[in-house]
Amino acid sequence: MDGAGGEGPARNPRAGGAAAGGGLLVVGEVVTDVVARHRTPLAYGTDTTARIRTLPGGAGANVACWAAWSGCPDVRLLARAGVESAGWHREALERAGVRALLAVDDEAPTATVIALVDAGAERTFLTDSGAVLRLTAEDVAPSVLDGVGRVHVSGYLLFAPGSRAAARLALRTAVERGVPVSVDPASAGFLGALGPKRFLEYAEGAELLVPNADEARLLSGLPEPADAAAELSRRFPRVVVTLGAHGAVVAAGGEVIGRVPAPPVGEPVDSTGAGDAFTGGFLAALLAGSDDTAAALAGCRAGAAAVGTVGGRPPLAAR
Repeated sequence: MDGAGGEGPARNPRAGGAAAGGGLLVVGEVVTDVVARHRTPLAYGTDTTARIRTLPGGAGANVACWAAWSGCPDVRLLARAGVESAGWHREALERAGVRALLAVDDEAPTATVIALVDAGAERTFLTDSGAVLRLTAEDVAPSVLDGVGRVHVSGYLLFAPGSRAAARLALRTAVERGVPVSVDPASAGFLGALGPKRFLEYAEGAELLVPNADEARLLSGLPEPADAAAELSRRFPRVVVTLGAHGAVVAAGGEVIGRVPAPPVGEPVDSTGAGDAFTGGFLAALLAGSDDTAAALAGCRAGAAAVGTVGGRPPLAAR
């Protein structure tokens, strides 16, 4: 990734907040990813040659794995999976250093995403949410927050009533305990269908919002990502907007307080999970005591590593 220049150190907008340290609880999803990398345009109505792999994925699971890859020693994922592949997903998470808190659904299969990745490494998703949106408030036991220093909620859960109740319960419980919560809006497509106003209401109480540029534009109604970040930070204590190859912008109190570049990378392979990697790296750095700028740089490094690998998870050999 190539990045924009920095604006110098960013102040931490949280005064008197939770101290660094503790574990990271991600409330999100596991997904079976079918990644199809095609070097030529799709030929409608006939065959297109592709390299196809089936991999464990899911935005929440990816964030958790990248946080562990980035050095966070205690990472937990609360999610729901179908009985047919829950064991496979649990093993993959544990190999990545993530404690898997998986509710097993014997009625709905694990979510599946077909990721079509073109020659420029840009991805398009076909999504079957499966068990993801069946996470319930009963799945959110109070004990999952014991020893947790931060909670991250995947925005995918806010798009359906059942999983929304579970996500909102986790968010409220964390806030009541003084644990800061971050929310990732997750999908510009689903966000547009739900409506930005409703999403912002559902995310209320979060200390940190981590949208990409498209999501930030939708949520703020402003075309420039930096302006969108500043505007959204009037509602949330801090906002970090990811800009892909241009790094990230940090805002608090209605103003931009920092910009960080993304490190250069070689030939991109697959952009699937790059935003999740940023979030995992960013949150791990915050828990280790970094300020916003240093944490965003760590997030950009993880995002750069992500575009060099197929799928949304870090390579286990490099962990």
